[in-house]
Amino acid sequence: MTEPKAARGSPAPLKEALGWVGFRVDDLNGSRVGTVQSVYVDAADDEPVWLGVKVGRFGRVTALPYAECADGPGRIWVAQERKTIRAAPAIESGEPLLREQELELCAHYLIRQRGRQAEVEERAAKAITSRPADIPS
Repeated sequence: MTEPKAARGSPAPLKEALGWVGFRVDDLNGSRVGTVQSVYVDAADDEPVWLGVKVGRFGRVTALPYAECADGPGRIWVAQERKTIRAAPAIESGEPLLREQELELCAHYLIRQRGRQAEVEERAAKAITSRPADIPS
């Protein structure tokens, strides 16, 4: 079973999510975590699945589960604690994510046996499962 796509009250559609690039990211307690750098979409259906976020002093980039994000004026809130986000596996900014990388992210954020993890597990080893969305100019 997969998670429903963009139902009322769920995350914004891709066009709106692309507008989040540059927004501040706050954790569930309101503490600043970083800045949205990119939106990653599923390689098969172009639905948003991750936000690429620059975290910490040195600008390490990681991914946040798109389905756990909500927007507000100039910022995004995510249903994770700052320490969890900062401990997440790093990703290469602008590079697609492979099946194994996504499974590692799913495990880190405790996305198990449902939704994104189930979708990614069905794909071939070393397959590109998501990629950065094109940002309109």
